[in-house]
Amino acid sequence: MDTMIAKIGRILYGITILVFSFFHFMGANDMAGMVPIPGGVFWVYLTGVALLGAAISILIQNRVMLVSMLLGVMLVIFALSIHLPGVIGAENDMSMQISMGNLLKDLAMAGAAFFISGVYSEKEDDTDS
Repeated sequence: MDTMIAKIGRILYGITILVFSFFHFMGANDMAGMVPIPGGVFWVYLTGVALLGAAISILIQNRVMLVSMLLGVMLVIFALSIHLPGVIGAENDMSMQISMGNLLKDLAMAGAAFFISGVYSEKEDDTDS
């Protein structure tokens, strides 16, 4: 069972992921140029759907271990394929700082997702006994 502080953390994380999913739907055309593979807008919408599903799963506590693990993997992929090239290819300090901020944000969010997945893995182990 969630402690109050863990419950607040899980809800804040879920809401944050939910907001990021909305950003993907509202700014798909703007984000499409950052996608490193063909079909930019499609991938932005698809990841928006994935973020929406992850947020709902985390908020209602359904399949949290699996969803959080997959979310963490997706965020690491974003960090390495979208934001790291932005850091490496930055034309000025401001551009580099923005790209680095996004890189670190995605890595921190991935770390939190992996942590949540680990916590729910332990909970499932406890309930199986």
